[in-house]
Amino acid sequence: MSHVAIIGSGLIGRSWSVVFARGGHDVVLFDSQAEVLPRARELVGETLEELAANELLDEAPARVLERVRISSDLTQALEGAIHVQENIPERVALKRELFARLDELAAPDTTLASSTSGIPASDFTETLAHRERCLVAHPVNPPALIPLVELIPAPWTDDAVLDRTRALMAEVGQSPITLGGEIPGFAVNRLQGALLNEAFNLIEDGYLSVEDLDRVVSDGLGARWFFMGPIETIDLNAPEGVRDYMTRLGPMYQQIADSSRPRHGYSEQLLDQLERARRETLPADQRDERMAWRDRYLVTLAALKKRQSA
Repeated sequence: MSHVAIIGSGLIGRSWSVVFARGGHDVVLFDSQAEVLPRARELVGETLEELAANELLDEAPARVLERVRISSDLTQALEGAIHVQENIPERVALKRELFARLDELAAPDTTLASSTSGIPASDFTETLAHRERCLVAHPVNPPALIPLVELIPAPWTDDAVLDRTRALMAEVGQSPITLGGEIPGFAVNRLQGALLNEAFNLIEDGYLSVEDLDRVVSDGLGARWFFMGPIETIDLNAPEGVRDYMTRLGPMYQQIADSSRPRHGYSEQLLDQLERARRETLPADQRDERMAWRDRYLVTLAALKKRQSA
């Protein structure tokens, strides 16, 4: 299979390495800090072992890990790559500098994709000689367990680049969606942001505690959203489908929309309330343990979803 270069060996870069190696591709995991790379590869191996233990890997972990190499030489990492997935910090200046180097060093037909959560590709690729091969491929963290990846083209991204990136993501087991252009927050964070906006209003206005607000999703909405989207949810929640649902409940949703208010910042009082409630529930020194629990839970859910889809 073809060679994919992963730029940045942090959590997301390592998870992308798992995605592409699991999908049969040779991977070079690059980081400018050579000393962090051996441990990064070990962590990739540990993830593969956990996936295998939950029947989420079709090959022996060691065999998949053989496809993952490490390098602190960018030229070497890019040599022969068909796709580059960048995962550096969310700072425009850093991305401009890196993509200028990627554009200079990578073969002209190599796709250059960024994992950025919200910076449009036009902000850091406009002046590149081969800017038409650049786009955003934003995963949901961690991509090895949550398959959605949203593809957002810059105004100059070639349609063929977008198409082949979508095909590559589907080939390695991801669930790609394509946006029709750049928009603040893309799709995932716009939807999450809309929910958070309403959640903050309900908390700030005294309608719900922080703990009960989380239960609305964890013990309510999230149960269905784990395996179906909101449009399919409402389509199945009325006798005659989505039109019937909106005929019945549309006036209520219009009333909600009319009563909602946009946020213009986040007060210190709100942030104090959120932080205090979370630290009462989860002391700061237990956060790492809870994050590990979350990741184990995600593995279990991914395994269940795979079995249910078989």
